[in-house]
Amino acid sequence: MELRTRFWMSPLVTLPLIGMTGCGYTTTRPFRTDIQTIHVEMFHSKEFRRELEFRLTEAIVKRIEMDTPYRMAPQRTADAILTGEILAVENRTFGDDFDLDLPREIGSTVAIRFRLQDMRSGEILVERPRFVYQTSYIPPVGETFSDGMTRALDGMAEQIVEAMESSW
Repeated sequence: MELRTRFWMSPLVTLPLIGMTGCGYTTTRPFRTDIQTIHVEMFHSKEFRRELEFRLTEAIVKRIEMDTPYRMAPQRTADAILTGEILAVENRTFGDDFDLDLPREIGSTVAIRFRLQDMRSGEILVERPRFVYQTSYIPPVGETFSDGMTRALDGMAEQIVEAMESSW
């Protein structure tokens, strides 16, 4: 048998080629197809920190527009509504600079609750009574609480959108 024929008949070559032809896999994310529009209500806050609820709501809207097939709509015409509340924001120091007695790294934890509800049927599609996200920032390199919160709120928005994906 010719060397070329022997090469193509080898199981080490043919099995990976068969596997690469695909088995119906898709790169689209599994969002519900019965929902076309969504309204994101301004999040509420139990915290007395300025504008966190505005920033979180804005991050969620941007993430939905970027990562989902859903369009934003007014509450009265939306297929679904997303509501939520910031429950707590806590900071803790991971380590102190012994010379300056200042924190070397600060960890922030943000806890929220949210609900995605189908406005047509009243069915609750997703509900998380306590959803926690953690991040950290480093003051000695110029990072501030605002930088840490931006990272936390963006990360939280991304995970909320992931929770909106339909189950397999």
